[in-house]
Amino acid sequence: MSKKINRRTFIKTTVAAGGAAAILPQTLFSSELKKRVKIGFIGTGLRGQWMLWLAAKYPDVDISAICDVDNGMIADALKIIKEGGKPEPHIYNNGEEDFLNMLDNEELDGVYIATPWEWHHPMAIAAMKSGKHVGTEVPAALTVDECWDLVKTSERSGKLCMIMENVCYRRDVMAVLNMVRQNMFGELLHCQGGYQHDLRHVKFNDGMSPYGGGVEFGEKGYSEAKWRTQHSVDRNGDLYPTHGLGPVSPMLNINRGNRMVHLTSTATQSRGLHNYIIKKAGKNHPNADVDFKCGDIVTTVIKCANGQSIMLSHDTNNPRPYSLNFRVQGTQGIWQKDARSIYIEGQSKEEHRWDKEDDYLEKFDHPLWKKFENQAAGSGHGGMDFFILRAFIESLKGADPVIDVYDAVSMSVVSPLSEKSIRLGSAAVKIPDFTRGKWKTNDPIFGLDNYM
Repeated sequence: MSKKINRRTFIKTTVAAGGAAAILPQTLFSSELKKRVKIGFIGTGLRGQWMLWLAAKYPDVDISAICDVDNGMIADALKIIKEGGKPEPHIYNNGEEDFLNMLDNEELDGVYIATPWEWHHPMAIAAMKSGKHVGTEVPAALTVDECWDLVKTSERSGKLCMIMENVCYRRDVMAVLNMVRQNMFGELLHCQGGYQHDLRHVKFNDGMSPYGGGVEFGEKGYSEAKWRTQHSVDRNGDLYPTHGLGPVSPMLNINRGNRMVHLTSTATQSRGLHNYIIKKAGKNHPNADVDFKCGDIVTTVIKCANGQSIMLSHDTNNPRPYSLNFRVQGTQGIWQKDARSIYIEGQSKEEHRWDKEDDYLEKFDHPLWKKFENQAAGSGHGGMDFFILRAFIESLKGADPVIDVYDAVSMSVVSPLSEKSIRLGSAAVKIPDFTRGKWKTNDPIFGLDNYM
């Protein structure tokens, strides 16, 4: 399995946001489901370490094993686990395939995967086949075949394959979801989201780039460029669709009364990464000749079975402020995050004029956030990391999952399908029905109550 993947490391996915200075009392993490669970972590880079730090706060969670090829990351992870008051876990660091030994040797309830993207699918498949539930960082898979593989393996094994899409738990998004469920916007017509984030310093840092070169462009020690930048070299499509698509999917009842039918994608020319190399290192730098295939701005439009449209944007190679570009529009109103504005017909202060979002977000603050606000403080990504990890842990204890394998693949499949659409001149590409018809009768599950 893993011999088909020729990668040197699998050490981290994203920079941990939020300050680690906030100390979260362990008692606040006590679960309503009284059961201890054993978790193994594959990947102990920055993202893995952050989630380890959070997991170590749970008194009813045992961190039984960790796996990585980087001994420095292993050492940092062990310090985190020790400081969390947990016993030292079993360590697997003997090469790229040692995670298979961890899965074979350890009795684990679940596995948390925080590795470079191309490892998510093979590791998740191996974990489910060995009888473990899976929580994987985004994306869950990189090809349509890999998506089907995850679905079929999860169904056959009866094991959860949950994508750890933390933006689903963003506070403003969940307030708007609450508004949607209370019909404040009327029948939904259109949603938008995206990943609009200047990542040039991430794609070139610590002297790393697709082909090396020894020029330090960014923050030393954060080496996501060892693997992430290569995707911009090789692929032209929406490389990171889940942050935008995940939050609007439950609003549109995707996989539960609705589904995505087809998409079209369009990419601009590729300029940003090349210009960044010239600016930082000069036109004679070896990477000045790299041909980056990924267009600087990729726009994807998705058609839903119930008539709605979704627009996703991917924009990571040029100077810009961070934005996820959320917009939710229905027959009675509209919310636009970048403008921090909302308009509800018959309720807004003036006709045809925007209201500020603040009063609405406070009034419709989701019960889940009201219940766990104190626990979520300081947990990373504005509190979202607390909620996504808690949902995974509660599922390991026996609670019904709120993000399942069908959600994982429907979010992830947009990436390879966008590449296909662009290759075909922005032609419409069909989106597989991974539920095989069950979407017509499945009930909505995400964010329905104040527990999960």
